[in-house]
Amino acid sequence: MIPATGHLNLMKSAAKATLNFPFPKSLPLMKIRRIDLYRANILMKEPFRIATMTVDVAQCVFAAVHTDDGRTGWGEANPYWRIVGETQSTVLAAGRELARVLLGQDADAVEARARDMSGFLAGNPTVRSMFDMALWDLVGQRAGLPLYALWGGSSRPIPTDRTVGINTPAKMADSALGFASRQFPAIKLKIGREPLVDIDAVKSVRRKIGTGIPLRVDANQGFSTTHAAYVLRALEHEGIEYCEQPVNAHDVDGMAWVRSRTQVPIMADESVFTASDALRLIRASACDYMNVKLSKTGGILEALNVSSVAAAAGIRCGIGCMTESRLGLTAAAHVAQASSNFVFADLDGADFHAEDPILGGMTYGSNGTVRTPDSPGLGAAPSPEFLERCESFTLI
Repeated sequence: MIPATGHLNLMKSAAKATLNFPFPKSLPLMKIRRIDLYRANILMKEPFRIATMTVDVAQCVFAAVHTDDGRTGWGEANPYWRIVGETQSTVLAAGRELARVLLGQDADAVEARARDMSGFLAGNPTVRSMFDMALWDLVGQRAGLPLYALWGGSSRPIPTDRTVGINTPAKMADSALGFASRQFPAIKLKIGREPLVDIDAVKSVRRKIGTGIPLRVDANQGFSTTHAAYVLRALEHEGIEYCEQPVNAHDVDGMAWVRSRTQVPIMADESVFTASDALRLIRASACDYMNVKLSKTGGILEALNVSSVAAAAGIRCGIGCMTESRLGLTAAAHVAQASSNFVFADLDGADFHAEDPILGGMTYGSNGTVRTPDSPGLGAAPSPEFLERCESFTLI
């Protein structure tokens, strides 16, 4: 046993060693000195229809956040107005307002900047996620780490499905066959219209592609509770992995009712924006899975918070997208690699585009997998040639 005086001497020695230890000086602040916004319209290969809207141009906004040490972080917003209540024009307007909150501030303090933005402008998750993405890009660059590594994750290929938009059953079946031939590991079908037509479409796809590939269906809030239960019970033997958001986003009890009446697992999408939403869904036993999108969560930290709350309840998550370019999709892919609770992925947004304006970033493999770059930060940026064609706004 060490005598009391011995303990005291050890403590004094430890204190002396601590005082003499050459701690590195704090890094200087990385202050935000300029923000550029770009109205980025990306043509689609063909119109993309879901239950609540049709998209023929991906109306994005790119943000470049410049710091006083010469770095530039990039972020993207691709607002789906019927889901998040934002448009390209509102993102640009809100972005100019939020720039006043960010300019002159420390870019390293991402959580503090997220609080500043949400405190200044309630709602507007997509524009906040754009700036949040750019700030994390800067932090990763400064740390010399890709984002997934910065958050403690590891590099892994991410299998992504490929989505078939609403169309006639025959055209949906042909599209699904084409995507299956490209070796996407799962096919997602948009539904949410007249129940008998949706049932016919899903069964037509299954006949066309065979039984070897999983199907996922996404109603985008298109059904009433009774129609949702009817459709899903009719599809229980068609190899459906899950149905996304069968009923209105606010009808959590209705979604729980549908879940209790079908064997098809239910994935919450429009119902879950925040960790608080995730907790409400868990308490209602309303879903089997949750779909996380940066455009809904308002940023990467909240996306990881949603996944953590879901994981605590034994609920696995998917990482999803709107129709972002590979810029925004790269951020989502980094998030997916940061947590093993992300077991599904729908990162096909850029595959809808008629052109690719992004340098670096995630890539699609030949077998339907997504890989992220190992370069520091996000590892993606818009090409200068594309930006020259965009309307731009500089804020200083």
